[in-house]
Amino acid sequence: MAKELKELTSRSQDYSQWFLDLVMKADLAENSAVRGCMVIKPYGYAIWEKMQRQLDDMFKETGHMNAYFPLFIPKSFLSKEADHVEGFAKECAVVTHYRLKNDPNGSGVIVDPEAKLEEELIVRPTSETIIWNTYRNWIQSYRDLPLLINQWANVVRWEMRTRLFLRTAEFLWQEGHTAHATKDEAETEARKMLEVYAQFAEEYMAMPVIKGVKSASERFAGAIETYTIEAMMQDGKALQSGTSHFLGQNFAKAFDVKFTDKEGKQDFVWATSWGVSTRLIGALIMAHSDDNGLVLPPKLAPYQVVIVPIYKNTDQLQQINEKVAGIVKSLKDLGISVRYDNADNKKPGWKFSEYELKGVPVRLAMGGRDLENNTVEVARRDTLTKETVSCEGIDLYIKNLLNDIQVNIYKKALDFRTAHTIEVDTYEEFKQKIEDGVFILAHWDGTSETEEKIKSETKATIRCIPLEGDKTPGKCMVTGKPSNQRVVFAKAY
Repeated sequence: MAKELKELTSRSQDYSQWFLDLVMKADLAENSAVRGCMVIKPYGYAIWEKMQRQLDDMFKETGHMNAYFPLFIPKSFLSKEADHVEGFAKECAVVTHYRLKNDPNGSGVIVDPEAKLEEELIVRPTSETIIWNTYRNWIQSYRDLPLLINQWANVVRWEMRTRLFLRTAEFLWQEGHTAHATKDEAETEARKMLEVYAQFAEEYMAMPVIKGVKSASERFAGAIETYTIEAMMQDGKALQSGTSHFLGQNFAKAFDVKFTDKEGKQDFVWATSWGVSTRLIGALIMAHSDDNGLVLPPKLAPYQVVIVPIYKNTDQLQQINEKVAGIVKSLKDLGISVRYDNADNKKPGWKFSEYELKGVPVRLAMGGRDLENNTVEVARRDTLTKETVSCEGIDLYIKNLLNDIQVNIYKKALDFRTAHTIEVDTYEEFKQKIEDGVFILAHWDGTSETEEKIKSETKATIRCIPLEGDKTPGKCMVTGKPSNQRVVFAKAY
């Protein structure tokens, strides 16, 4: 394991390689035989499951229900909303045939030319079209509204340049799709789900985010407004970590989804959609981890505590086993996930390195002297510090320690973002500072022309127009034209 760690590229040497090394060495995921797709390994999937469970609870608390819709979408559906098809056309995987047959020449199987589909099917890049076609049958009256549906699914977007968790051809996500009687209700829903995402990111992922609105050129295809949470990674780049879209009546009109209101009048329904994906695992890694491996916030760690015995013989191990059994029970009674690793095929030092690499928040070690003194060694992953404490009251001690670690990880990330966020008033200074890996707050005149100029010349994009904070007007750093407020610029993943 020491050799494994030595092979982990440092962040300062090559941040991108450090990330890929860590994903693989911590057993989170690996590349698959299918180009651009990944295999999420059990430890990585355990993190996703914890994210999924918590988010699912939060969705249900806000009145949403889960459903499932087809993986395949008729090609004609994507043609019904012009902006939507334009936004996704270049990323779509297309099914053209439904059968294979043996090659008459004996070289395996070939596509049967007689099995061509009458209409090609698109492997879903997102589900608005198939869902809104379905909603036409579900919605007739105001009594059917609001319709609050979420789907846990996989989607395919044919990416040319892929990176594990951050950008893969297939990924897992959830997508909410809601229908409302009024514009105000839909806008409120879109903002509400943005708040849910922000709460999850900050309280569970320990990752501070900026809530904002996307510029017109960065909106979701087919949306009237896109709300976003943006997080800073340790290289100063931004990662879009969740989006919520106010879709207006665009999809309702495209699929003729109308309802009869209380006065008996017909109108098109108002819509939202919102989603987060396994990209959040990438965010979790890049926001907190270090050159020793993963640093996981306790609320999302597959196991929060690991206990390792240090013994000289089987009799001593048996005594430690008996002592640890009580500790394990008391921790589990408090809802703390714990693993006791007394396997004899690895030495304690190897186990220490492994659990450090995997980011387990708290490690306990118990040896012969600890047995005599009724103590245990406690190591915390976030600070890499150790102390010896009494076994009396160890359960409450660990509970408080996990809370402290969760808070400390968030504070460290917030302090880092604060230290790497600056205000800039001139374009010359902007071009210099953006290379330093920072978030820049600068005035922009609101035009797509100026936005494109900045993007083409610096590779920085407007991450969002912040919903909170300073709204002081000023002048665009590029054109000198009036600006309503500073916006967030950064290079991004």
